[in-house]
Amino acid sequence: MIRLEEIARQVVETFSAKGATLGTAESLTAGMIAAAVADISGASAVLMGGIVSYDPKVKRDVLGVSQVVIDGVGVVSEACAIQMAKGARNLLNTDIAISATGIAGPTGGTEENPVGTVWLGVSGRKGTFAKKCHFEGDRQSVREQSAQEALSMALEMLLDENR
Repeated sequence: MIRLEEIARQVVETFSAKGATLGTAESLTAGMIAAAVADISGASAVLMGGIVSYDPKVKRDVLGVSQVVIDGVGVVSEACAIQMAKGARNLLNTDIAISATGIAGPTGGTEENPVGTVWLGVSGRKGTFAKKCHFEGDRQSVREQSAQEALSMALEMLLDENR
């Protein structure tokens, strides 16, 4: 978990230095991303909040993920990750928001989305995008890798927007 702590520290330091704020929308990570940031001194200047949206109804009713996405491509999808990130950014009124949705395992995988399949979203001033990842390892490892990569995406977007 040292890597997660390192990237969380970089996020807090960089966001703080730039006066930027962060929000999260988390499914499989269930608050791990926000907790990693909150573990770092100074996080209160950066982390505005997070929404744990494990259930599709919360994704829909709180974050604004469309029922069409939920019933169609599903919650483990690019469209869902994008809508989650946008929803969190709007709801929490942050400069950047990140989202994580996927299958941590050891059960729940399908042929199309095997265990370890994760979609991570990031939303900022210059737009919103998502990327598909496949992480190896046990449930905890998949969740930690997801959190690390989501925070890396937030940091990358912040630095890109300030160029």
